[in-house]
Order: sequence, then structure tokens, then C-alpha cells
Amino acid sequence: MKEVVVQIPTYESEQNIEIDVRINGKRRTLKYRVEIVEWESEDEATIDKVSTLKRIIKQHDRDWKLIQIGVPTQKNIPIMFQKKMVE
Repeated sequence: MKEVVVQIPTYESEQNIEIDVRINGKRRTLKYRVEIVEWESEDEATIDKVSTLKRIIKQHDRDWKLIQIGVPTQKNIPIMFQKKMVE
């Protein structure tokens, strides 16, 4: 699938996004979920951050697929999922 980039102004701790589009004249609603993963501490080791991220991704709802892992900060990292489309 080709990509269309839509800037989301601010991230909340959990944000659900619905975008209505027309693809080849057919209306579809694309659903996204952004989750902000907070690090336990700012000094958390990189290996611990990776383990935390792996655990969150492994445990996510299987009706959603991982789309993007955002840029991490000292405090958190945004993760975006897309609702799987039923054809």
C-alpha cells in the first residue's frame, strides 16, 4: 500500500485516530492508535528500553498491526498501530 503522511499535532498518552479516505472511489475508514511508552526512569539502560518495547509490541491486540516506532526521548517513545482492514 502506498503511504500518505498526516501530521498529528500532539501526542496524548493514548490517541485513537480515524481517517476517512476514498480509494478508487470506495470510501474507507483507516483507524490508527498511538501509544506512548513511558520509560521507567530517564537513566534506564538501552537494553532495558529495547526489552520494554519488545514486550509492548508482543502483547498488543492482534487486530492491530505495528506501523511505526517513533523517535525516542529520554522519557518515552511513541508507537503507532493500524487496525487491520477486513476485506
